[in-house]
Amino acid sequence: MSNVTNVLILLAVMAWVLQIVLGWWQVNRFNQAFMLLSKQGNVGIGRTKGRFKSKIVIVLAFNEDRYIVNNIVMKGWTVFSKPQSMPELNGLYYDEINPFTIFPTNKNAREALVEAIQLK
Repeated sequence: MSNVTNVLILLAVMAWVLQIVLGWWQVNRFNQAFMLLSKQGNVGIGRTKGRFKSKIVIVLAFNEDRYIVNNIVMKGWTVFSKPQSMPELNGLYYDEINPFTIFPTNKNAREALVEAIQLK
């Protein structure tokens, strides 16, 4: 019985370490993409809230004329989601951004976009 217990404890520790490593890897990729974006202008960040739904993070870079010059979108349930760009967001003027027309069927993306365009 103690061998089975030791094996289960070892598997749990290995899974925990793997989760830490993969989480660090995801945060590192996001930070690299964010640093590139922050060099292009003012940045707004939005994310979905909640515990048991897929997460979406949207980062928008605005130039001095308040146009989106670049963006990052990360969506998914796992640490394997990677930063991607949505070209259809680039070139939009700040006052003309309407999350309901950009994401008519994706409530999570709308929520993240609303937060990303809030002036802080």
